[in-house]
Amino acid sequence: MNLRIGSRGSQLALWQANHIKVLLEGQGHTVEIEIIKTTGDRLQEVTFAQVGSKGMFTKEIEEALAEGRVDLAVHSLKDLPTELPEPFALAATPPRVDPRDVLVSAKYDNLAALPQGAVVGTSSQRRRAQLKALRPDIEAVEFRGNVDTRLRKLGEGQVDAILLAAAGLDRLEKTDWVRERLEPSDFCPAAGQGSLGIETRKDDESTIAALAFLNDPHTRFAVTAERAALAALGGGCQVPIGIHCRMMQAGDVWEIFGVVANPDTGQTIRVHKTAVAWGTNPQDFGRLAAEMLFEAGARELLTNAAPVPGAAD
Repeated sequence: MNLRIGSRGSQLALWQANHIKVLLEGQGHTVEIEIIKTTGDRLQEVTFAQVGSKGMFTKEIEEALAEGRVDLAVHSLKDLPTELPEPFALAATPPRVDPRDVLVSAKYDNLAALPQGAVVGTSSQRRRAQLKALRPDIEAVEFRGNVDTRLRKLGEGQVDAILLAAAGLDRLEKTDWVRERLEPSDFCPAAGQGSLGIETRKDDESTIAALAFLNDPHTRFAVTAERAALAALGGGCQVPIGIHCRMMQAGDVWEIFGVVANPDTGQTIRVHKTAVAWGTNPQDFGRLAAEMLFEAGARELLTNAAPVPGAAD
């Protein structure tokens, strides 16, 4: 079967697309990659808060998918909205890699070691909010660009540290300055972080069947719960929300972490819930986490917060 993958042109996006390409070729398929420039790629010098983040890394790719120019799209799952437009389906979620956020620094060993008043670069309001909660003395500054650009700016001393997703740095083998991997209980990742989402047309049964081997059941459960929680919280408003679900070490219990935070004040509401693996519905589990956050006071934070982006971490 000849399959065409739609992908952004960034180094990380192409790594991800080529990763899926190799796996599909291993199943005997012929695979091509079409690079598609998205709104988010064109507006590198504009902050996410100025342009909003809904579909900024997916819109043009989905247009190509709808027109039949490509058969599938490989996304960082956290960039996909919780509800896909009607023509599309989330066909597969391959095994997740490290979902954590990391502190990257040329000089400092961890978050606690950063000096008073240190400057940390991040484009994510979710990270900015949790950083404010843990270290209110630190100044967070807008920091966009691809991985190499951000690392170059760090090396030039423009900031003392940056916060990024572990997954991208691990995939690109750019971990020399990774100093600390932040645990979800303290620094909750974005819903879907560390996961890929393979998007297709909903009616393209042959492509969906060809992709079935890529789907990892444990990853699918976890990201389904996370995305259900985000949807229930009204994640479309892009208030800083972190949601992370994982299997506990015993292997028979799921746990989910949730955080809603204010990037200006550092006010943070956190919840943690466990459920036995057998018989638990991931969507119900995610919605339960959202209800717990509401009961703890998250509704007021969400209502009062200005719309800010969180998808493009």
